[in-house]
Amino acid sequence: MAESNIEPWLRGTLAEIPAVHRGVLHALELAEEDIAKWCGPLTGSEINENPHGLPPVAFQLRHIARSLDRLLTYAEGQQLSGEQIAALKSEADSGATHQEVFEEFRQAIEVSAQRVRALVATDLGQPRGVGKKQLPTTVGGLLVHVADHTQRHVGQAITTAKVVVAGR
Repeated sequence: MAESNIEPWLRGTLAEIPAVHRGVLHALELAEEDIAKWCGPLTGSEINENPHGLPPVAFQLRHIARSLDRLLTYAEGQQLSGEQIAALKSEADSGATHQEVFEEFRQAIEVSAQRVRALVATDLGQPRGVGKKQLPTTVGGLLVHVADHTQRHVGQAITTAKVVVAGR
């Protein structure tokens, strides 16, 4: 972690960003740091292992990257493209290389942070629809879910990584 063990939300950074957006950006920073620390040292074969039936680290990282794209697309008031739906369907594909998975994850964090910043001027209460059924939420609801969902899957990736390492 940067700055010893101080988490991003306690570093006093991004003070110029509104609180909700700042919280999302800090969650993305923490995700990137935690994944690098706990999952970065895994080998290419280890990121594809599914010990005790747990989803592989490669899946978790692809899922984080691609769900960030989908959730932010909805927050921006758009619907998913065919490419995004195809990417969703391939998240669990096996055989990913360490470099491919970590580069996709890193780029997704970077691009997502830019997209979150671009939403600063958007009213958080503005209605949004999610999925084919257009389930109701708001821009703020989607942003909070970006942070929540990302951290949930980071935790799952870390748990899987620890089980893989313990099984060496």
